[in-house]
Amino acid sequence: MNNTAPETELFLRTARTFLDKNATVSHQRALHADGRSYDAAWWEQAAGLGWAGLLVPEELDGGSVSGSGLHDLATIAELMGTTVAPGPLHPVSVVLAGLVDAENRDDHADAIADLVQGSKVASWAVEEPGRQFGPLEPTLVATQTPDGYRLDGVKDRVEAGSEADLLLVTARTDDGVRQFLIPADSAGVTARPQPSLDLVKHYARVEFDSVVVAASAVVGTAAQTPALIQRQSDIANLLQCAEIVGAIDTVLKLTIEWTEQRYTFGRPLASYQALKHRLADMTMWLHACRGITAGAVDEVVAGNPSALIWVSAAKSYLGEHAGQLVQECIQLHGGIGVTWEHDLHLYLRRITLYRNMFGSTAGHHRIIARNAAEGTPAA
Repeated sequence: MNNTAPETELFLRTARTFLDKNATVSHQRALHADGRSYDAAWWEQAAGLGWAGLLVPEELDGGSVSGSGLHDLATIAELMGTTVAPGPLHPVSVVLAGLVDAENRDDHADAIADLVQGSKVASWAVEEPGRQFGPLEPTLVATQTPDGYRLDGVKDRVEAGSEADLLLVTARTDDGVRQFLIPADSAGVTARPQPSLDLVKHYARVEFDSVVVAASAVVGTAAQTPALIQRQSDIANLLQCAEIVGAIDTVLKLTIEWTEQRYTFGRPLASYQALKHRLADMTMWLHACRGITAGAVDEVVAGNPSALIWVSAAKSYLGEHAGQLVQECIQLHGGIGVTWEHDLHLYLRRITLYRNMFGSTAGHHRIIARNAAEGTPAA
């Protein structure tokens, strides 16, 4: 924060104040008790603060304070991780990333405006049942018709799938993989809620049964689509990594405070050498998680060929260490750490969920190995 511009500091301070007032852990517990994922009015307020439009150019009513939308967006995601906040920041941002970079973005101008304003919510329908994350190899089929396309297939783990107004669907066509932006209430679309480990992150299995869409539903050209999907995948993973960093930062602070205040045999827990070493290791993991995530964001913003490896390195490193860090903190809290009343499990739930979204740790290891073998340049 010390080296950021005053405008950026104000933007982030406003975001933190908004989350502290309207997205505390207590709010998440209340939403869970009501069976809700988020409050629509809350999301419109967040969009009004500029969160939804950070990846959208100014000519489309978006823009960022620092001039680098992805950097600002990653920082917002990290702040949200500190309170395991709800809301469709991730799916809306990923969909907008695809829409605004598409060569035919003018065809989707109304949708972009609605998403930036927060009046509508969109989600990326990309994961498929029983399959590893493979966005460029969908099994859902889009068959060309005289007036457009017919979509048949199933997507699952669609975030906010039951709440979304729009779905960005990856599909296999005669021209290769393509994407379609369709209303979630289109005839033949059925969203079925799926169980989620997280208290407020809701997901759905979305079935497409002879869903007819116009040709204008297509997003991007056939040649451009793979690059759009790769960018969307990168942003989806980076936002999850950034949020995880915020989560483990909070968990570690809670644990250090606990060990300083909890006494045994007349001494605070934090004074024991063995526990000092454990806390030091976890602090190192936190700094490494933050550093590799920041490095991956820089690579994606710069558009470097090595960005793919950096994103996979960040996701796999956090997948290996973030959950372990929280488990260590739960142990250091003793019996209270495993109770429903304590907040630690809320962070562990979010981190465990993200560990398995948009590619597993092992899957990202394979991406790194494959690209290294092919000679992809890496910093």
